[in-house]
Amino acid sequence: MKKIVVSAPGKLMLFGEHAVVYNRPCLVGAVNQRLFVEAEKISEKKIFISAPDLKISDFSVSLNDLNKEQPKEVKFVLETVKNFFQKYNIESGLKIKTESQISSEYGFGSSSAVTVCSIKALSGLFQIEMKEKEIFDLAYKTVLALQDVGSGFDIGAAIYGGVIYFLTGGKIIEPLKVKDIPLIVGYTGFKTSTSEIVKQVKAEMEKNPEYYENLYNQIAQIIEKAKAAMENSNWPEIGKLMSENQEILRKFKTPSKEYGVSSEIIEKLIDACQKAGAFGAKLSGAGVGDCIIALGEDKEKIEKAISQAGGRPVSVKIDYQGLKIEKIW
Repeated sequence: MKKIVVSAPGKLMLFGEHAVVYNRPCLVGAVNQRLFVEAEKISEKKIFISAPDLKISDFSVSLNDLNKEQPKEVKFVLETVKNFFQKYNIESGLKIKTESQISSEYGFGSSSAVTVCSIKALSGLFQIEMKEKEIFDLAYKTVLALQDVGSGFDIGAAIYGGVIYFLTGGKIIEPLKVKDIPLIVGYTGFKTSTSEIVKQVKAEMEKNPEYYENLYNQIAQIIEKAKAAMENSNWPEIGKLMSENQEILRKFKTPSKEYGVSSEIIEKLIDACQKAGAFGAKLSGAGVGDCIIALGEDKEKIEKAISQAGGRPVSVKIDYQGLKIEKIW
């Protein structure tokens, strides 16, 4: 094999953001915006990267310089290559091209998707069989080295697809039997830094650990109920649980005392969804900006309400196909 193309989906947090960082479970869905990595072995002892979406066309680095600081647009790919080569004692030149359907606007997990795709592509090129959990562990190590914080749920979604029940660090990764979720997604209009908000919450938690441990325990209880309801396709119950999860996120004392990790625009979009007949709604991800999610039967009416409230409906569905090889030659 000389060349391979691999793809993986983006992600959308359904329940459990923030709590999952502190050893509580979450429910996360893969979304049908995918990222593609094409990799090819070459004789020259360099890594060439092309990433048209990130305006990278002729980037190259010698194998000897993989330990040096790299531009942010290519650092996930290069850190993955470095870790893979070290783990399997490999040295080779490569040409790597990435293409993404995952909009960088929405925080749908493109960094994790490109990491797992790169590992899968390299394992194919060098004919090393890796189980899904082995791919997860190497990807998690790579992402943590670059971001310092994170639970790995977005890596899990990219590898397994569908909806997964996930415990911090991949201690549990359980794909759920879920179909046809009546999911509506709305974008607030601006992206926030997940790692920054997680760090702010951590700083507050260190001041008042008992308060936050109690909130995380409440979220964990909601997730157990939501997991059961999801497997029974009980959408009204899941909507109710979404609203309960959101109520707890409002009680966080950072970064906004009034809204917790929510915000005025998030609350406005949630309120609009509920008035349009949604079963329930909540923020998705770190909070403050990014996306909200809702469940409801009248998708068109709820999406219209999101637009009228100043948000932007995002056309995504749950992708039941995880990490996969697209082409080899």
